[in-house]
Amino acid sequence: MSYQHHLPGVFTSEQGALKIEAPVPATTKQIEFATTIARNAKLDVPTTLFTTRHGLSQWIDKHKPTPPTGKFSQYPSSKQVQFAERIARLKRSQVPHECFRDKTMMSRWIDGNKPR
Repeated sequence: MSYQHHLPGVFTSEQGALKIEAPVPATTKQIEFATTIARNAKLDVPTTLFTTRHGLSQWIDKHKPTPPTGKFSQYPSSKQVQFAERIARLKRSQVPHECFRDKTMMSRWIDGNKPR
């Protein structure tokens, strides 16, 4: 019994091989970020990873520092605070006090008040 009778066209030779696409090279930002991680952790980044975006992304995920945890981990970063205060000066307003205790609230305030 032949399978070609039950599934016509599935096992034909005209189908050919699937094309394999060339790997996409890593972006400049990826390379800079990986280099910074490596410098801070005193590691070497294999330069062969620069040829593939996916490979370098996996290396970054494996070696990037873990986000801080603890009592102050939810506070906004100093850059967030500086940016929010600059926006507030431009708009002649103030950043709500509760935003200084929660980075998510600060981010939302920034997004809602950014000059366009």
